[in-house]
Amino acid sequence: MAGIGSAVVIGGGIGGPVAAMALRKVGIEATVYEAYDGPATGVGGALAIAPNGRQALAAIGADEQVAAVGRPMRSMIMQSWTGKRLAEFAAPRRLPEQLLIWRSDLYRALYDEAARRGIRIEHGKRLVSLDGPVARFADGSTAAGDILIGADGIRSTVRRAIDPGAPSPRYAGLLGFGAKCSGDGLEPTGPRMHMLFGKRAFFGYQIEPDEAGWFANLPHPTPMTTAQARAIGPEEWLRRIAAAARDDRGPVPELVRRTRPDELVITGALEDIPSVPVWHRDRVVLVGDAAHATSPSSGQGVSLAIESAVQLARCLRDLPVERAFAEYERMRRERVERIIKMAARTNADKAAGPVARVLRDLLMPIAMKAFGDPEKFAWQFDHPIDFDAPVAPAAAVAGTAR
Repeated sequence: MAGIGSAVVIGGGIGGPVAAMALRKVGIEATVYEAYDGPATGVGGALAIAPNGRQALAAIGADEQVAAVGRPMRSMIMQSWTGKRLAEFAAPRRLPEQLLIWRSDLYRALYDEAARRGIRIEHGKRLVSLDGPVARFADGSTAAGDILIGADGIRSTVRRAIDPGAPSPRYAGLLGFGAKCSGDGLEPTGPRMHMLFGKRAFFGYQIEPDEAGWFANLPHPTPMTTAQARAIGPEEWLRRIAAAARDDRGPVPELVRRTRPDELVITGALEDIPSVPVWHRDRVVLVGDAAHATSPSSGQGVSLAIESAVQLARCLRDLPVERAFAEYERMRRERVERIIKMAARTNADKAAGPVARVLRDLLMPIAMKAFGDPEKFAWQFDHPIDFDAPVAPAAAVAGTAR
């Protein structure tokens, strides 16, 4: 860690505070700079923290804080629109339980924990340009560190600054929505998320006696920004979602009916980036969606961001900056791009047309008999990080910019 005492972290969502906490654990003081004027409380829908994400949080002592605001999600049951059970997925039982958590609750837990550890988070700092590890903000101020970390999401300004030719997000053909509503009188699902390949849209739901949560991925021919989707209004979207669900068996039509317009969360287009060619340049490096944006269909976006932040800190602890960035990329690239590709296949299934939908529903149970053993999927979930283990130097990734 020679010569690294401070870091500028751009982005105060999920990856930024985690990166700052991981860096502090290895003796690097990080300040987080966030474009929004205040904390993003109440923003975002439901998401999953996979066992590997919890393992990474545990490596920096932050898992208990997140577990306190999540609900167990022990398996995912896949169903057709007719109510037929197609498959069930579960992580191996030896691993921490997967959690269902609202993004706003996760954000608050991490934000509060970072603040408790003395990490400074400055708001109203919209990045406009970089000069190496020096950030220039729209308000005219600057921030400098020994390194700069871009944790500023799928539309990362940092990514574009280090590689003007960086790829843009790819639309998956789906728009995202979610809500909480009353589960009173409905059959509880217990700690199982039900995934419904509906006749016209894809739905997920989990019902507890006190509360139900659901989400919808609605096929749409053209992408919409979140602002454009919200401009249409929650009343109209609830009408469209109800129409899409009207023939589907099970509780989804009732869950949609129970949802008030002010309860609907409109998250906008599902997007990914299959591969980001340049993860780092000079003393600037990317983490989370800035480096490896997977669509929400992976169930892994947040967990991969947490993993990357923790592994980056380990590399910076043990290696000079250039080698640390190269080793961090070597550790991460193959794993994250494999998961991005799997999620893209899931999106294709969600947006399937009438013929493809029939084939999918016929073939999925057969595929699950061949691959239904949880150990077949363990590589995704069983990814412990031994934080104290030294990181050995490795050859730089071929083609990485210097």
